[in-house]
Amino acid sequence: MGRDLSPLFDPVSVAVVGASDDPAKYGHAIAAQALRANGRRPVHLVNRRGGTVFGRTAAPSLRAIGEPVDLAVVSVPAAGFEDAVDEALMCGARAIVAITAGFAETGDTGRARQHAVAERVRAAGAVMVGPNCLGLADNTTDLFLASDTFAPGGIALLSQSGNLALELQLRFRPHGLGFSRFVSLGNQADVTLVDLLADCARHEGTRAIAVYAEDFTDGRAFAENAADIGAETGKPVVLLTAGRGDASARSARSHTGALTTSADVVSAACRDTGVELVTTPRELAIVLAALNGARRASGRRVAVLTDGGGHGAIAADAAEAVALTVPELHRATREHLRKVLWEQSAVANPVDLAGMGEQNPGSYADTVTALLAAEEVDAVLMTGYFGGYAHAEAVLGGGGTVLADGEQAAARLIADRHRANAKPLVVQSMYPGSPSCRTLAEAGIPVFGATEDAVRALAATTPDAPRPGVVPLPVPATPLRESGYLHTRRALETAGLPFPAAREVHDETELHTVTEEFGGPYVLKALHLLHKSDAGGVALGLAGPDELRAAFRDMHARLGASSYSVEAMADLTDGIELIVGVNRDPRFGPVAMVGLGGIRAEALHDVAFTLAPVTAEHALRLLRGLRTAALLGGVRGRPPVDLTRAAAAVETITAFAAAHPEIAELEVNPLLVRPHGVLALDSRAVLA
Repeated sequence: MGRDLSPLFDPVSVAVVGASDDPAKYGHAIAAQALRANGRRPVHLVNRRGGTVFGRTAAPSLRAIGEPVDLAVVSVPAAGFEDAVDEALMCGARAIVAITAGFAETGDTGRARQHAVAERVRAAGAVMVGPNCLGLADNTTDLFLASDTFAPGGIALLSQSGNLALELQLRFRPHGLGFSRFVSLGNQADVTLVDLLADCARHEGTRAIAVYAEDFTDGRAFAENAADIGAETGKPVVLLTAGRGDASARSARSHTGALTTSADVVSAACRDTGVELVTTPRELAIVLAALNGARRASGRRVAVLTDGGGHGAIAADAAEAVALTVPELHRATREHLRKVLWEQSAVANPVDLAGMGEQNPGSYADTVTALLAAEEVDAVLMTGYFGGYAHAEAVLGGGGTVLADGEQAAARLIADRHRANAKPLVVQSMYPGSPSCRTLAEAGIPVFGATEDAVRALAATTPDAPRPGVVPLPVPATPLRESGYLHTRRALETAGLPFPAAREVHDETELHTVTEEFGGPYVLKALHLLHKSDAGGVALGLAGPDELRAAFRDMHARLGASSYSVEAMADLTDGIELIVGVNRDPRFGPVAMVGLGGIRAEALHDVAFTLAPVTAEHALRLLRGLRTAALLGGVRGRPPVDLTRAAAAVETITAFAAAHPEIAELEVNPLLVRPHGVLALDSRAVLA
């Protein structure tokens, strides 16, 4: 169930420590907002000088209040922060909102102070948001402890940015959206994003959860909780995150590390758990507008309705660009549309009224009704001029025109038909603020001014691929002490991954012994080199002992390696080389990568990511989703490769890596997949 955060969101009483009449101080804004609660609970103002604040008597300390305080907002200079927190705990505070900055964000000394305060808060059985936060608000309990006012609604915003909340409020307004809660995360010294996520999932006043995070203290726990929320409550979680680019790059010592970025990790976690990942505040508002209601499309088939061919064609292209489909309508649907539209209307999909809207605005409503009822349609996108007639009347004034009145009537009828149907309807209008479009928006129909916004909203309502969730980490295995090629290879073989026969040699005498154990062709590898191929440390297809000996002498003269591996050359006929890697992310733990491998891995970058460990079932979906998946199925006379065995190998490799937290990077490249079975041809591990 997670931590009990009820003292944070519905306290018995509140004290603002650092309340001030000085508008330049944050305690001024917090006190002003706290007093808006209209007697819902006692609100005490504390200023060390006493006197009055906002015309009310201010206590010089929490102790001077003379009664217990349930929640204390601390907005004092950093030098007095610890004393203020200690006094709040002594006065019975069960919750603290720490506005004060100057802690972990300043370096190690500040981090140590922050940790010590958090330990004291937990020891007292209390909870703390912050420090270095901008407060919180809960419109469902009349708790206003942030500097700004937030319009009420059903969306909980958990954010590391206060200004972002202000922008979202502006973007929410046209869609009738508002906030159930706002929490500024701050440094998350005690209460974390994961704690808040779990509490908002239980909160009856919250219908959707929006998150802006610059850092995940525990990304894996975030993903696990988000998956549970989707499965158990159906509440959408929408994530806007920053820092997913070059700034988060790490030193990579393998192809896996070189090909993995934090953007890949976050995207994989969101895809696996059903979190809607967005890249801008605008997109966040678009997705929330689409997901605010309970409507979800059962598929990705979209009917496009327009009264102008250009808008319909652009909308259809935009829909297909985000993997929606715009299928031709069934014959029965087309025949029905022929009866309600005029001769020049196009009814295949997109459906183009072709000017009929000017003659009869009610044709919009008739067509929307028919499309929502069509069994071959999962969602409807109306795009173009609708709203223009009422807009013109509103701008020009007057007692109303036939077209404007007809459009308004059509809007009301569309709203009624939409209520009676479970399919999503999204509207793009050249005049999104017109009276007709406002009628649609007030009925819960998302209305946008841009085609791409409307299409993104529709995409958010459609079903995704199966969500594997987050597979629990296995019990840690006995740690590897060495990560050399042969040590890693033997450990993977023990775990069940097949390799060709191999022997380690140091000189020509041992080389001769190997040729008596198994025949050629051979592969010779110089050991203790990270990228052996790039350094000329791999020789392939050595037909017999003589070629093997010559290659050994040449390689040893050039590289002088301390030892070499002689291996049986695998039959590459009809095989496809894959790469399977696991990179341990500091926030999300082990992250797996699967894709086309060999020397093409970095050149083609055809890889997919997911949180590890990976089940064989999920691995199969990842492999079939690669851009080059057609190669795996057999092309130009080549037979298909054994994807079932490949998926099982992915499960083995990722489970092994997940069970060894001491491994920072693990890679099997190439993993040769043949028509019958798989064979790992090379592997490497990097210890943390």
